[in-house]
Amino acid sequence: MASDAWKTIEGHPLKRLDALFADEPARLQHLSHQVAGIYFDWSKTHLDSGLIADFGKFAEQQGLASARDALFSGGIVNPTEERPADHVAERGSGSPDAVKLASSRRTRMRALVDAIEAGAFGEVTGILHIGIGGSVLGPKLLVEALGGASRLTVSFLSNIDPQAFLDAVAALDPATTVVVAVSKTFTTPETLANVDAAMGWLRDAGVADPYGRVVAVTASPEAAVDAGIDETRVLQFSEGVGGRYSLWSSVSVSAALALGWNLFEELLEGAAEMDRHFRYADTTENVPLLAAFADLLYTQKLGSQSRAVFPYDERLRLLVSYLQQLEMESNGKSVTVDGAPVGGPTAPVVWGGVGTDAQHAVFQLLHQGTALIPVEFVAVAQDDSHIPAHHRQLLLNAFAQGAALMRGSKSDDPHRSYPGNRPSATILLDRLDARTLGALLAFYEHRTFANAVLLGINPFDQFGVELGKAIARELAEGKGDGDLDPSTRALMERANL
Repeated sequence: MASDAWKTIEGHPLKRLDALFADEPARLQHLSHQVAGIYFDWSKTHLDSGLIADFGKFAEQQGLASARDALFSGGIVNPTEERPADHVAERGSGSPDAVKLASSRRTRMRALVDAIEAGAFGEVTGILHIGIGGSVLGPKLLVEALGGASRLTVSFLSNIDPQAFLDAVAALDPATTVVVAVSKTFTTPETLANVDAAMGWLRDAGVADPYGRVVAVTASPEAAVDAGIDETRVLQFSEGVGGRYSLWSSVSVSAALALGWNLFEELLEGAAEMDRHFRYADTTENVPLLAAFADLLYTQKLGSQSRAVFPYDERLRLLVSYLQQLEMESNGKSVTVDGAPVGGPTAPVVWGGVGTDAQHAVFQLLHQGTALIPVEFVAVAQDDSHIPAHHRQLLLNAFAQGAALMRGSKSDDPHRSYPGNRPSATILLDRLDARTLGALLAFYEHRTFANAVLLGINPFDQFGVELGKAIARELAEGKGDGDLDPSTRALMERANL
């Protein structure tokens, strides 16, 4: 971060938010934009026209344009694993071969969905979707956000905790349940252990051929076949599709079954609409770039260590968990693409809560605490609940919180004084449907990518998750005990392991 453009950003004086509005009559117009049925408002951040220009120059110096072109043309954007990032190919961008292959695999997925709907598995009333990380979070978010009229009962199982298994199968009838097993390598221990438990559950209920009720989704189809799943029920996705970017692929077959194929196609089109915006919009109007500029302003220049996200819609209650994996697994790095120390903070800690529940839990710290924490509100304008008075109150609370964070309130009583000048952004969906949800999730992906390019890091590998898993495997195999620290050894002894 030693470039001339960054030094200019570092030296740029910051005004209070209320002063920025007073000094820039067109501020709201310049910092709010409508894309794909979503209104993005970054006017309550400390970005100003001068900073945006400086960040634009910094993006040029960091090679943002060429990195973005590589992303959308199927170039190698994951250099440590020498791979493209093929999730955009699922939405129609990328190398022609990758787009063609993604389309072919989607056709196969559609055929399997049609076959199940036509009775290939007999009567189907429920789905047990098994995976971990992105293999579960994305599809689960889709079903919870869009599944108000779901045709099937869908349960998601990721944790190896036995109680999680019991909870997941409690609402399902084993005789009419399809098991969807998702694992990129089909070697993930937690997933395979849960699949084995599911086979036992089906067998104990009298299902004669448990594996005949399994659909496998993987980038390693041979491994799924070796595990006992018929190749006609194996759906493949690309090695270049990372888990946290995989909901656009066959990984979301459970969501397609539950919500209908048309909704899945609309999801992809909404994401493609955001792809086109990120790829072609001018820097000053490019919402993923503006968001990334604000992120770097707070993490790099002002030292914020976290960002809080609050969806004011119960259907989006999984959004924070989804973003935690997307952003922290992607950009939680300490070295550049070249392996050199980054020399500064990278991804902030993403945290948050849902609506007015969160207001009564953590907003005290946001308004009067000592930490500077940028806040993000996500809300939906249209009421689909048929309880309009509640929805109106919900939105008024969301908008009032942003206004209060910025305005503050002075009082002679220090306990009742609010400093104000605390930044927030608001993302307002016209309505929550498949198109806007697809665009919203693609926005967060491109924001994450832009942040990575500006920081000079690789957002598409995740080696940091491997060490603990490797030690756990060694311990399960009775190896590595001699390398344990005294604390861990004592914990194992106390738990009779």
